[in-house]
Amino acid sequence: MTRGTTTANRLRRADRWIVHRCGPALSAAADPLVVDLGFGASPVTTVELADRLRAAVRPDVRVIGLDIDPLRVAEAQPAAAPPALAFASGGFELAGLRPVLVRAFNVLRQYAEEEVTQAWATIRAALAPDGLAVEGTCDELGRIATWVLLDRSGPRSLTLAARLASLAEPDTGGPAVLAQRLPKALIHRNVPGERVHALLQALDRSWQAAAGYAPYGPRQRWLRTVAALRDGGWPVLDRPARWRQGELTVPWPAVAPATD
Repeated sequence: MTRGTTTANRLRRADRWIVHRCGPALSAAADPLVVDLGFGASPVTTVELADRLRAAVRPDVRVIGLDIDPLRVAEAQPAAAPPALAFASGGFELAGLRPVLVRAFNVLRQYAEEEVTQAWATIRAALAPDGLAVEGTCDELGRIATWVLLDRSGPRSLTLAARLASLAEPDTGGPAVLAQRLPKALIHRNVPGERVHALLQALDRSWQAAAGYAPYGPRQRWLRTVAALRDGGWPVLDRPARWRQGELTVPWPAVAPATD
């Protein structure tokens, strides 16, 4: 059982990306079922996910918040609004559901690294045929976040996301702060010889080289940083419209652990 601490809008960056990247799968689904796995001590971020998906993707999206703690499930019931939003007991097996989308945030960070692969496999096996899962972590206020996109075949991409004004603050260290919130599958791989370490080093160098753009604001500096990263040979996904949101997404093979 996780500590379960959370706060309103903590997962807004991931939710914004989920609408963009996973919205088409939900739009095409016969049953647009979503599971929020490990919602924790408060259902607030599950309620927000349901509201955002129903407003931005389709109004008949159903969201079920799962947690392995029966007390948390019972305490969340006042927030339920069937059929749009419900809460139930369950873990990585997803309580027998077949969702199109799973969001699992700040769950695996308290597990051992060697347990991640099995947890991912259990989630993936429970997905609908064209289902997707977003597994990641973030800081307490949601200003720094990272996540992995998975489908039934395995991990597809890694996204780094930040409140850009936070990166520009003198005491943050710039994009290097993202290393503190890498997903469990990668956080212990931020060492020389690993691909994710090379990415973060290249990102930091590009950020420093873009210092001349700082007077134009952190967004312009970030756009220049990501463009330089791409021009340097990194397989950056998406277009500048997504980069402007403080996002950087790369294919999973670009950052996969060296033993994969």
